[in-house]
Amino acid sequence: MSDFSVAAGLDSVGTPSLWAITLLGVLALLVLDFLVTRRPHEVSLKEALGWSAFYIALPLLFGAWVWHRYGSQRGFEYLTGYLVEKSLSVDNLFVFMLLLAAFAVPTVLAQRVLLFGITGALVLRGLFIALGAAALQTLDFAFLIFALILLFTAAKLLRDAFTGHEQSVDIGSMRSVRLLRRFMPVVHEYHGTKMTVQVDGRRALTPLALVVVAVLATDVVFAVDSVPAVYGITEDPYLVFATNAFALLGLRALYFVLHAALSRLVHLTYGLAVILAFIGVKLGLHWAHGVWEGVPEIPTVASLLVIVVVLTVVTYTSLRATRNVVPGAKEVVTERK
Repeated sequence: MSDFSVAAGLDSVGTPSLWAITLLGVLALLVLDFLVTRRPHEVSLKEALGWSAFYIALPLLFGAWVWHRYGSQRGFEYLTGYLVEKSLSVDNLFVFMLLLAAFAVPTVLAQRVLLFGITGALVLRGLFIALGAAALQTLDFAFLIFALILLFTAAKLLRDAFTGHEQSVDIGSMRSVRLLRRFMPVVHEYHGTKMTVQVDGRRALTPLALVVVAVLATDVVFAVDSVPAVYGITEDPYLVFATNAFALLGLRALYFVLHAALSRLVHLTYGLAVILAFIGVKLGLHWAHGVWEGVPEIPTVASLLVIVVVLTVVTYTSLRATRNVVPGAKEVVTERK
């Protein structure tokens, strides 16, 4: 057991040196992304594909290292957790797409907004992962709490899907936007990457500041769901953080690759609801097994199989249902469930 796991009371592969290297690596990648986006420009498909290939190869290579260094069980946990987080991040990406459209963000500024959202998501996930680790260490029923959170979220997703609830963005009703407008004036025009500008001797916010705050606000909601979900796959805080970091880091490039296809994933919500409900049941069984040893548990390999099958099915049915619709059309976005 590593020094970290002894201190935290959890079985973790994350030694202090491994944590330090990983955090420095994540920070370096974020700095690189900010340098790439320092000059606003429209992202070409070639550029987006190149970065996406890099951010897919990197976590897979890391997973191969985890498998080789710590064995197949840890390898399966990492791979399954990464797949869960990546699927949830696609839903996160769809909300980002709605926000960018609602705020009429210029194409050249889209990747900067996404990068702020990804950075905020990483910070929030880190905080929630630490809180989750503390809860697992001190609360015997922490897994039951996580299970209930996931089951509640799954039920809400299914309710919205079956009732035809549309995901939309009303800027005027957003609390974060109303709060900012209460304290500072807001100009109507974008001014490059500037968050504030001087107007008649007074500092005012630009629309870029509003959309960034709105994106950060949505990060909180997604962190509440995603962290318990991956804790349902592995109890290792280091692997939980690694899966979250790798799933989020590639979102900026993935957005521009999947921008048109995102609106065609009309059944994704059903799939995510099934996945979250499944992991919630898995967590509930894990908690019950700790109380009554006769209660069976769901192995990680079975979890990976279920997640892959669900994602494959909803992707196929979504693309089939929208095969006659132009990708990216407005009607597809508004009818997504």
